[in-house]
Amino acid sequence: MPLSPSSSAQAARENVARQLRDLRKNAGLTVTELASRCGWHHSKTSRIENARTPPSPTDIRLWCRATGATDQAPDLIAASQHAESLYREWRQRVRTGLRKLQDSYVELYKSTSLLRVYSPVLVPGLLQTEGYAQALLSSNARFLGVPDDAAEAAAARLQRSQIIHEPGHRFVMVVEEAVLYYQLGDSEAMAAQLGYLLTAGALPAVSFGIIPMSTRERALWPQETFDVHDDTLVSVELLSAEVNITQPSEIALYLKAFEQLRSMAVYGAEARALILKAIEALR
Repeated sequence: MPLSPSSSAQAARENVARQLRDLRKNAGLTVTELASRCGWHHSKTSRIENARTPPSPTDIRLWCRATGATDQAPDLIAASQHAESLYREWRQRVRTGLRKLQDSYVELYKSTSLLRVYSPVLVPGLLQTEGYAQALLSSNARFLGVPDDAAEAAAARLQRSQIIHEPGHRFVMVVEEAVLYYQLGDSEAMAAQLGYLLTAGALPAVSFGIIPMSTRERALWPQETFDVHDDTLVSVELLSAEVNITQPSEIALYLKAFEQLRSMAVYGAEARALILKAIEALR
């Protein structure tokens, strides 16, 4: 059964909607009466209560005032903002450029003791070289139609990657072998990236595995790119958005998927042999 990376966000929205609906009912108000007190059309009340339209902080304050529950507004606003942070569109996040996006992840990585990464299409960000990262980020900027500050963003990504040398962190990274053949940048940049991967598995805090294309009877088919931060947060990369999953049952599903993917990977000398084969293919 396919994973559903957006359901945590929807569950959080529905929880806020349910609390607002309960406030209205406890106040003895109909949908139309609450709308009248708030100064909007009754259809907006229905959309909010059915989690189809996220309420703004002003909407929540008016709702709480109309139902005599102004003391609950701060908590409901915080919960609503958290729900919306679980699903964040790339275009919105990078509208001022890519550099700020790279910087925004620093604290999350610093607070993570064990980071598990699975990628079917790209070298994981923490293992990217500058040329590879710049080619990738520039391509992303063009696709999303946002300012192309790929050079500055790539430098920020490399600076962030220094965390793999800091004590107190462990990294388990698994990629599909196809990642070694998807060329980003020119041949020189790609060769430099592959050359760096030859040493990645030898880094003290890093376990780097590659799932061979020749794997027979796979335990699990290729999945979307995802990171697991300790056992508390899964970050999934979709074409249009980043989905942050905090629901324990969904995190458990991703952990199960990661273990099955990790079990199919090769490491050490076998992984290096696959990388050398990909380097030869560049010539």
